[in-house]
Amino acid sequence: MTINLQQAMQDFVSAQSLDGKEISQFSPEDFRHGVQWLVAENHHELAQALAEAGLSLYPASEDILAISGLLAMTREDWALSIELLQDLIDLQKEKAQPMTYQMLARSLACNLDLAEAHAILDYALDIWPEDKVLLEEKDTLILSTSVFEASSSKH
Repeated sequence: MTINLQQAMQDFVSAQSLDGKEISQFSPEDFRHGVQWLVAENHHELAQALAEAGLSLYPASEDILAISGLLAMTREDWALSIELLQDLIDLQKEKAQPMTYQMLARSLACNLDLAEAHAILDYALDIWPEDKVLLEEKDTLILSTSVFEASSSKH
């Protein structure tokens, strides 16, 4: 993180508000670093505000979509994380990474859209059939689905 960005983040924490003129000068990478720093410093609400500002300035930034999607996951805002990760995959197209599909599938599963989570993992495994992270996520999802279905049938 640059000294200028670090000072801006410290000012942001002190003032608990964003200076629109100052913040508009930062790049998508700066926003990503700023969100990471705020989360590491345990300023989750400010990290969310910074992510939202970044999305408003750079709605098609891979950096901002990725960090905002992960931030939404940590906040258990499944609908938002699904939206942001789908936007990221749409933007990256064939360059989207296995981890992005894994995080999308996990968000879908946590949002109880198990069929779509399976479909996303199946799609990703067609591209990367040997990816250990995707294979483990698929196994976990199969187990979770079985537990969920067993629990549902008892009620």
